Amino acid sequence: MTFLNDTTDALEFPPPPSETRNGGGRHEGLAGLEEHRPEGPFRLSDYEAVIGRERVDELRRLAEPLTGRGWVNVNSTAVGGGVAEMLRSVVPLAQLLGVGARWCTIRGNREFFQVTKKFHNLLQGAGTPVSLDEIFGSYLDTIEENACEAFIASDLTVIHDPQPAAMIMNAPIRGNVIWRCHIDTSAPDKTVWRFLLPYINHYDGAVFTMPEFVGPGLNIPVYEITPCIDPLAPKNRHYTRNEALDVLQPLFEAHDVDPDRPIFAAISRYDRHKNQATILKAFQRLGEERARDPRPYLVFIGNTASDDPEGGDVLNELRQQAGDDPDVRFCVNVEDNDRVVGALMSVARGFVHVSTKEGFGLVVAEALWQGAPVIGSRVGGIKRQVIDGVTGHLVDPLDVDAIASRMAAVLDDVDAAAALGREGREHVRRNFLLPELLKRYLLLMSHYSRVRAEEPPFRYGDDAHGS
Repeated sequence: MTFLNDTTDALEFPPPPSETRNGGGRHEGLAGLEEHRPEGPFRLSDYEAVIGRERVDELRRLAEPLTGRGWVNVNSTAVGGGVAEMLRSVVPLAQLLGVGARWCTIRGNREFFQVTKKFHNLLQGAGTPVSLDEIFGSYLDTIEENACEAFIASDLTVIHDPQPAAMIMNAPIRGNVIWRCHIDTSAPDKTVWRFLLPYINHYDGAVFTMPEFVGPGLNIPVYEITPCIDPLAPKNRHYTRNEALDVLQPLFEAHDVDPDRPIFAAISRYDRHKNQATILKAFQRLGEERARDPRPYLVFIGNTASDDPEGGDVLNELRQQAGDDPDVRFCVNVEDNDRVVGALMSVARGFVHVSTKEGFGLVVAEALWQGAPVIGSRVGGIKRQVIDGVTGHLVDPLDVDAIASRMAAVLDDVDAAAALGREGREHVRRNFLLPELLKRYLLLMSHYSRVRAEEPPFRYGDDAHGS
């Protein structure tokens, strides 16, 4: 089998450790999976400047009794996608507080990621059905190949999303194990959900982004944790206009973009649920309704991810749809991606993200944090971030006229658009920055490690969900 996720050198691991405890914490073990060791902040005071000392001190208090305890995260890719971005930041932040946080990925070939992409689409209510050969061959065979060499011993292990979900019944995982679902499973395809449900119910608990995402039939504790962005990441630093244009100069020169013309940015992976085709239709409708001088651009930026094989097809379809439109640009896997994305958001006249399904949409929080007026769809986690008329504009995802109308409003009333940007930034500061994400995981870890007897306040209900 040819593996795709060879993004770091192979590591040698010690033999599985014993269950001995030191000061109440399990000696952490991890073997057979590919580990990633991201660099992170060196000072907690860097976060104090953004969120205040009181919130940072709260993290210190929560982490102190968890010093040395293990927290392992397992997902399917180290590059591309919001899960990898969050782990790249939250793992080193937890380590800075003394928690033994680690991050590893499973390995899979193209067939594995094709079937798990089908899982992803079907769990969100649409897509191509999967065959028994795909489930028992491409999926379960890959899980077993990963599991036969894997060993995890930790106070808390979090398995992210459908790709590695079946590890729970195939790999030796000692300690408390949680399944974290980052996608909208409010109306899942029944066949895929019923296939995954026995695996999910073997976990000690499950975490969803919103209550309405919880699928039927769960008989384990269920919790709510909202994704967050790292304000110290290169993508989320704040730029002056001149600083941003310096960062963007190579991209603008390569794609013939005049920085003095207004820009609408659309930034996400190329994916049918991201609904870029409707953004393009709305932009073209905007041009048909009234000639503007200077004409705005629509700039798409999207990276490919090793666990998302459909991206190339979607991009090709968009290029065909755009034809020879002189005002549309497509950028793929740009160099210095994080700084370029942050700089583009900071200078964009508006940001458009009208997914038909969206677990959360970290890119929306990133755009709000940069002060960009956001036009977002009235679906999933976007509704948590875009407060219509306050932090941005909400639209139905397929309403081309409404999207075009909001684009026109952003162009025509600069002061109102700037006010949306200011409110959006403060909304993110209060609710969607990385320390808030870590706070909830620390509370979850404290409960499952018996450090705190009380349930976290973000558990759904008093009993196991869905019984």
